Amino acid sequence: MAHDLPPAPKPDDLPYRRNVGGVVFNAAGQAFIARRTDMPGAGGGPDDGVWQCPQGGIDDHEEPETAILREMHEETGMSSLQILGVCEDWLSYDLPSKLIGKALGGRYRGQTQKWFALRFTGPESEIRLDLDAHIEFDAWKWVEFSSLPLLNVGFKKPVYERLVLEFARFATPA
Repeated sequence: MAHDLPPAPKPDDLPYRRNVGGVVFNAAGQAFIARRTDMPGAGGGPDDGVWQCPQGGIDDHEEPETAILREMHEETGMSSLQILGVCEDWLSYDLPSKLIGKALGGRYRGQTQKWFALRFTGPESEIRLDLDAHIEFDAWKWVEFSSLPLLNVGFKKPVYERLVLEFARFATPA
């Protein structure tokens, strides 16, 4: 007797995962980005790979403002943060078809995100990418905020294009 596998989920049948994202600005008005460990780039150079601003899931019964500060600390070690603003809209993205059923536990079609602008006020020695058991990033840097959509941010480029419009007012020296 053959065991048939259930059909793969159709993207439109899957929900979006609720998530928060943070654009962290330093005193010079530059934005923090980090390189993902699970999407290496060819060439092995210091700028290869997929870069992004920190983001993460919202726990049940957790407010987005609490989630962003928790996620920032888990992923980057940063706790010296001040919330400057928030994108009023939830920004969504769909996973590429090859990741449907695999990424995000295979349960989601993508993510819908509440994005925050934050100011980092601590010393750079506070930034640690190895605090969480699941290390998401292996490198970080400060970049000109307006350049975010021009970097390799993968399939999230439309989100970053919107963020540049939403948070341009925070990309100034403190």
